[in-house]
Amino acid sequence: MAKDKTCKTCASAACSAKEQREDESLEQFLERQALAERLCRIRHKILVLSGKGGVGKSTVAANLAVALALRGFRTGLLDIDIHGPSIPKLLRLEGRTLDVSGSAMEPVAVGGNLKVISIGFLLRSADDAVIWRGPLKMGVIKQFLKDVNWGDLDYLVVDSPPGTGDEPLSICQLIQDADGAVVVTTPQDVAVADVRKCITFCRQLKMPVLGVIENMSGFACPHCGKTTDLFKAGGGERMAAEMAVPFLGRIPIDPTVVESGDAGRPFAYHNAGSPAARAFEAITEALQQKLAKEAGGAT
Repeated sequence: MAKDKTCKTCASAACSAKEQREDESLEQFLERQALAERLCRIRHKILVLSGKGGVGKSTVAANLAVALALRGFRTGLLDIDIHGPSIPKLLRLEGRTLDVSGSAMEPVAVGGNLKVISIGFLLRSADDAVIWRGPLKMGVIKQFLKDVNWGDLDYLVVDSPPGTGDEPLSICQLIQDADGAVVVTTPQDVAVADVRKCITFCRQLKMPVLGVIENMSGFACPHCGKTTDLFKAGGGERMAAEMAVPFLGRIPIDPTVVESGDAGRPFAYHNAGSPAARAFEAITEALQQKLAKEAGGAT
């Protein structure tokens, strides 16, 4: 039987899945085509990264996806934090499981415009520990891209665990045409120092850095509205300038963020008037406009 070496998923002559490579088997080629078929139906792909844990990266990823969905964009949220998935909790999706349709997994739908995938949906209990080495993690991340029925999306937001290890490396290698990474930090020097490594990681992998978000940048008092710099301020912005990457904005420490996260209610929607939500709305707008401009006006 002759090998079919033509990818029928798109009309782009530059598509890397058009032809079988000399160094790959037919099985590897078909797997690469299946991955390309899913990804070519997703217009924008955004990775949310940080070199430091505890900076609120998952909160940023979840609220970014929700904010985009609320703007009417078809949005996917992929949680690849294999050892500590937070997205099910942040979106009140704990206990949900994945349905299978044919050979594809169906993402969990939230409202009309948001689809979510997390390893948390495959665990029997929220207390289960995933004890895997690199190859297993790479395999499940590939499955979450290739074997999930994402459909046509305007945006895919990927929540990665902190650091520059297996999961961030895997997703950068698998989504080679990603628009870029949003890097989250807090203002203090100990966080900024680690986040610098994350930007270096992106450059070594030729992954564009869309911008830096300085989270927990001052405490917004819910009573008087005054902002107090608990963890200093401006560290993320200074680091962005020194590393020559865009600065997207600051999000203050806001009690509504903690309350919303624990309750599984995204603050971008349920606390739209809070200082953090207003700051996040401005960041989302700036990021959306940046991607639209780079795409030649298409959103």
